[in-house]
Amino acid sequence: MSEKTLNQVEEFNTYRAKMNEKILGDKNKIINRIFNLDTNAFAPGALDVKTKELLGLVASTVLRCDDCVRYHLESCFKEGVTKEQVMETLSIGTLIGGTIVIPHLRRAYEYWEVLEESAAE
Repeated sequence: MSEKTLNQVEEFNTYRAKMNEKILGDKNKIINRIFNLDTNAFAPGALDVKTKELLGLVASTVLRCDDCVRYHLESCFKEGVTKEQVMETLSIGTLIGGTIVIPHLRRAYEYWEVLEESAAE
């Protein structure tokens, strides 16, 4: 993979962190509470973090949110989810979402490859 491709992860995370800081810095009570709820929803509970991230991945796939898919792919990767588990999860998302999800499936597959490649370096 090219260096440009490997920078996808860094660029995504840098942009996300920069914009989150700006948004949260405005101290809008509703937005801050939504961000807090999101953070707490993915904490360990009756379901472990890995399961919650896979659920987030399938929901993001069905909703066709590429940023969300990338976020959950990276979280899954950090949790030790295997490529096979990710593909099975994405297959459910594609089944539920229909063929309109296929372009998002392609980008998700590509991003997973980038995550694997960046970890190998």
